[in-house]
Amino acid sequence: MKEIYIKAIAEKIGVRDWQVENCAKLFEEGATIPFVSRYRKERTGGLDEVAVAEVRHWTDVYAELEKRKSTILETINQAGGLTPELRMKIENSVESREVEDLYLPFKPKRRTRATAAKEAGLEPLADKMYNVSLADPVPEARKYVGDKVPSVEDALAGARDIIAERLSETASVRETLRQIFKTRRIVTKATKKATGPEAMKYKSYFDYSESLERIAPHRLLAILRAEDEGFINVKIDADLERCGKKIYYDFCQERRYPAQPLAEQIHMAFDDAFKRLLEPSISNEVLKEAKEKADVESIRIFGENLRQLLLAAPVGQKRVMAIDPGFRTGCKVVCLDEQGNLLHNEAIFPHPPASEKIRSIQAVSAMIQKYGVEVIAIGNGTAGRETEEFIKRVPMPKEVRVFSVSEDGASIYSASEVARAEFPDYDVTVRGAVSIGRRLMDPLAELVKIDPKSLGVGQYQHDVDQTLLKETLDNTVESCVNNVGVNLNTASSYLLSYVSGIGPALAENIVEYRSVHGAYKSRKELLKVKRLGDKAFEQCAGFLRIRGAANPLDNSAVHPEAYHIVDRMARDLSVSAHELVGNAELCSKIDASRYVEGDFGLPTINDIIAELRKPGLDPRESAQEFEFAHDIKTIEDLKTGMELPGIVTNITAFGAFVDIGIKQNGLIHASQMGVKGMADPSKILKLRQHVKVTVLSVDLDRGRIGLRLMK
Repeated sequence: MKEIYIKAIAEKIGVRDWQVENCAKLFEEGATIPFVSRYRKERTGGLDEVAVAEVRHWTDVYAELEKRKSTILETINQAGGLTPELRMKIENSVESREVEDLYLPFKPKRRTRATAAKEAGLEPLADKMYNVSLADPVPEARKYVGDKVPSVEDALAGARDIIAERLSETASVRETLRQIFKTRRIVTKATKKATGPEAMKYKSYFDYSESLERIAPHRLLAILRAEDEGFINVKIDADLERCGKKIYYDFCQERRYPAQPLAEQIHMAFDDAFKRLLEPSISNEVLKEAKEKADVESIRIFGENLRQLLLAAPVGQKRVMAIDPGFRTGCKVVCLDEQGNLLHNEAIFPHPPASEKIRSIQAVSAMIQKYGVEVIAIGNGTAGRETEEFIKRVPMPKEVRVFSVSEDGASIYSASEVARAEFPDYDVTVRGAVSIGRRLMDPLAELVKIDPKSLGVGQYQHDVDQTLLKETLDNTVESCVNNVGVNLNTASSYLLSYVSGIGPALAENIVEYRSVHGAYKSRKELLKVKRLGDKAFEQCAGFLRIRGAANPLDNSAVHPEAYHIVDRMARDLSVSAHELVGNAELCSKIDASRYVEGDFGLPTINDIIAELRKPGLDPRESAQEFEFAHDIKTIEDLKTGMELPGIVTNITAFGAFVDIGIKQNGLIHASQMGVKGMADPSKILKLRQHVKVTVLSVDLDRGRIGLRLMK
């Protein structure tokens, strides 16, 4: 990677040049973000996963910019306009916008007014006017009157068109206007189409104005969506007079001040350039840049929400009864073993219109006994509250725990190719219930099968940059999977595909090998898998776990490349590796500095010792039961001042949505989170967190509930 890009990335994310350079080299060698951040700390100076991901993002961005530069340089060269100075400017630029500005005068374009004027032979006149080579352009313009140019005014108009286009393609002019536009206000007005319930969602923006520098990302995205749907018009209030004076002043600074007859023509050209060419173009650019910033913030929030959802507390390997609730169609019940395999399914009808309560109680009780059910997972959708209340009336052992589980995305999974492959002989209702049960056992292992955009934790997710969104969400899923680690002998191919260095094809090969040869007995056995070579093994081995392996390190985050170091530690303590692994007292006696060697520096050695203390420890918390208020069933039951338990279902820039056990979620606005002024919701609350809230307002007409977070 070029030095100019390395320096630019280092400056953007606040790290040293050598850290960026080493990260880039590791990526070129085929390393992944999780591997680099965990196992190559010496080479990166201990950059965390977020910083490594940023380096990866910008290396990709600049790789694309370098390709774009090559195309641009070739095009300009073919047009005969590539001077050494221009080549240097383009090659040394690290801003895509600057490169495009330099390219603009040479960019192939459709026929314009300026093109027509040039075809009429008026470019020499425009040059003289632009370069202030004459005091009065009229006598000079007469020389161009003829078949193609009927009059002096036509000649002057054509010259002005050429000047206007030249101004609109001048990099310094465009940058000056960008800086002015960024300080202005975004203004919206309702259109004639702004009627009806769909438009009313945007009523706040029917006559709205706010500084572009200060507008919150979610408001800008809402405005742009309303514009896209045709309910409002949007513009930047760009102070025409100020812009005109500024670019005219800059023009005169570079040349002697034009005489009055010429000045009038130049003013007219400038006015046309601004109104017809520059104002629309720069407005779009500045709004696009503002949207890009809003996208980044919204995607950041989405990524953080997804991380919290994927790392939600699991109940672990338990025998589970899972229920997908329903009224008319009944409740679909499935029983799963400790590995999540389907043992049994049937439908019960405890609710109206069937109301077969006794029969349903008997059926549930029999299933609990027959299949040794330890926990019950109930979907939180339609009839969820009623089903939970019904289940709690069923006689069952005291140790059986009941959980409400989010159904978001369950229907997407149940109709997916993944679900059809797992359960080809069952319909979508059974698959949906299985998904509910499995996501209680291990949310991460189940939710990776569902498109993150279907999990209900995003903000304007369909409006933001889809490429950046996919990159962020893929990185988040990969980060979560590798942070937790994956059981090599039970993981699905879908989960394995997110392990560092594996991907879908290798994941299928790993599962196929397991089905033919039985459970993996060691990490080294992976090298027997078809197409899994040394590089893939290096990247994935440390993130895979083998419970009960002959070598206890195979069930830890210690990488096989460091096993010899652990063996030395054990020998120095006069114990076996088996005795050392998991023994905190022995680990406390290890002098980390004694084992520093080659690429294994102190950060890596300290990581190894920490892992030896608690090998394979799952970083997630344990799942906790939860109960909604029994006397609150609908929004009509709510009264201001009520104190209620709730579960955080989504976090946005402006607040957090909370499930309080009814159809509508309530909103804790950022100003109602118990801190002075506006809070950052993501720093106060976590997704699926159990909270206590006070009801502030209830709007029955719009179905809106305002809440305050209680301490």
